[in-house]
Amino acid sequence: MPAILADWHAVPQAARGATVALGNFDGVHLGHAAVLRAAHAARPDLPLAALTFEPHPREHFRPEDPPFRLTLLPAKAQALGAQGVRTVFALPFDARLAAMPAEAFVDQVLHQAVGAKHLACGADFAFGHRRGGDVHLLASLAEARGIGLTVVPPVVDEGGPISSTRIRRALQDGYPDRAAAELGRDWEVRGEVFHGDKLGRELGWPTANILLGRQLEPARGVYAVRVALADGRVVPGVANVGRRPTLGGDPVTRLETHLFDFSGDLYGQEIGVRLVRYLRPDAAFDGLEALKTAIAADAAEARRVLAG
Repeated sequence: MPAILADWHAVPQAARGATVALGNFDGVHLGHAAVLRAAHAARPDLPLAALTFEPHPREHFRPEDPPFRLTLLPAKAQALGAQGVRTVFALPFDARLAAMPAEAFVDQVLHQAVGAKHLACGADFAFGHRRGGDVHLLASLAEARGIGLTVVPPVVDEGGPISSTRIRRALQDGYPDRAAAELGRDWEVRGEVFHGDKLGRELGWPTANILLGRQLEPARGVYAVRVALADGRVVPGVANVGRRPTLGGDPVTRLETHLFDFSGDLYGQEIGVRLVRYLRPDAAFDGLEALKTAIAADAAEARRVLAG
């Protein structure tokens, strides 16, 4: 796990002088991986760092928007670390940083505070007050301060440029397999298991329940999943994203996961539910027996998918 530094006013000397990849890195998808590779390739003699913003600027400017994050900071840092990043500069995005002019951002943050020796970013990277700085301005400002810059073109597949927006849409449309192809791994929802009403246990299908929080809500329905546990195990299962319409409906969406051939107490632990395949939409059933029958069919289908 890389070091996470939030205070750019007090960067330790050991973290300065890196080659730094710039971006929001929501999802840490294949396009982001290309930026990280370019940063390392330009200066392989230097440690690799990533500079991002928390919260995501969109969360700051449009707090009323539905949650949209693919990765919150701990998951993002872990994914960046898997790409070789040693330090994550997670700058607090607030009104002060939002108002900082582009030139001041380069001078005060990237040059003086972080001490970047080389930068890498996507061709659409924008920064500074009202996103007033683009890669052309960044190149000029960086060169004047002796900082190198690599601008990385988008990674493109048959569907076009890979982007966080496109991955969100795939998940909302019920295609976690497409999202996984663009992420380079299964998309994972993380959360702490909480005590529900134990109905699943009464039905013979105990579930580990988590809330989505600030994470994107994917298409409601049933999924074949793999669950990453705190002890490192990964257990197959079947999950439902929804508001339990058979039981009268819930005010918030929950992710309920039945882990196959598992026994143990997960309450209070953080788990990561990796969506593998969308099986069917959320539905209301005529009573608990019909619901129980549907869960059994869903579990059988999920086992078949995960075995394949």
